[in-house]
Amino acid sequence: MKPLIILASIFCWLLPIESLPAAETADLWSKHIIQPPAKGMINGTTANDFNGDGHIDVITSFDGKTVVFRGPVWKPYIIHTFAPGRSRNKPRTACIHSCLMDVDRDGDLDFVGSNNTVFWLECPPEPFSGQPWTYRTVDDEISGTHCLITGDVNRDGRLDLIANSGRDQKATEFPNSITWLETPADPHTSKKWVRHVFAHKDAPGGSHYMGFGDVNGDGQPDIACAAKGTDGFTNGQWFAWWEQPKDPDGIWKKHILAENEEGATNIVPADFDGDGHTDYFATRGHGKGVLWFRGPDFQQIEIDPDIEFPHSLAVADINGDGHVDAITCGKEANGVAAWYENDGKGRFAKHVIGNNQGSYDLSTADMDGDGDLDVLIAGHASRNVVWFQNPLLTTQP
Repeated sequence: MKPLIILASIFCWLLPIESLPAAETADLWSKHIIQPPAKGMINGTTANDFNGDGHIDVITSFDGKTVVFRGPVWKPYIIHTFAPGRSRNKPRTACIHSCLMDVDRDGDLDFVGSNNTVFWLECPPEPFSGQPWTYRTVDDEISGTHCLITGDVNRDGRLDLIANSGRDQKATEFPNSITWLETPADPHTSKKWVRHVFAHKDAPGGSHYMGFGDVNGDGQPDIACAAKGTDGFTNGQWFAWWEQPKDPDGIWKKHILAENEEGATNIVPADFDGDGHTDYFATRGHGKGVLWFRGPDFQQIEIDPDIEFPHSLAVADINGDGHVDAITCGKEANGVAAWYENDGKGRFAKHVIGNNQGSYDLSTADMDGDGDLDVLIAGHASRNVVWFQNPLLTTQP
């Protein structure tokens, strides 16, 4: 058998590095439960120290309410209960996605969610008083908002909200579109935010998650998106980015990165190979596979073609070596959570951090205050909220 092993080794050595699948190892990440399985799915969660006590808190929505878990013991506080009558749309039992944003610029982070309506909850001076956080509508005319991210689109020094409108013309006047929403001068009293539709009817299919960053080096941030074409959605299965013009209210140019990508869901920009050009890391969360696009020509390179339903994605330096890594998790209850270690040249090694965990959304945060990045997961099909404790020795500040 030794000659066969030698020949196999020689064969792998001769292959280009991008042709090799990511090597797989298992790390000993401890799993901590914040919310055990609920009645319904939990699609999104984020972390922040809301009361400034030095402990991370976690916010999410499920079973008809929005809940903040106060760390480190994860005591739940209901801050909002979903009910009809607050907008033109009847809410579901949970947000499909959410993010944090200092909407009113008072120095603390507010909760922004999408539950048939894009809305925000104002973080009060005493976030754990037991009183509801004040609800306000952001936009109830766009529909099918699957992703909410923030970024300073028009470079005025204030964060904007980026939201897709993925339903068809029967549901909204802005079908198959992507928008950026500018906070009004007084978000406490304004009836609506300033809506800018930059991808008007130009994002067909089941548009999912978006990425924000200056891709072409012109100093103006661009926006990327991915769209599935399964589950009744048509004309999806693509990864693309929109190039911002000098005037952000002008015509944005769409660049297709790849088509016929079954189940495309996530795409996030970063420089993964250290060449000074922006690349994209991507996943097919309603199909199989993790991949990246190497800039500036965006050559498509498969990293892990076999991982199933990698619906969530975050990029961060997990092991503190100065290189941007990536983390994902399958959406079903038997999903695999894994991070992909980047050697700084765009060569990735797969590390499994957990099994039998579903996820629609995940993020990184120092959950235990030990100086490294842990992984926070919203369980979706697992219907839970958990965090995985990073066991790696890092140089994170």
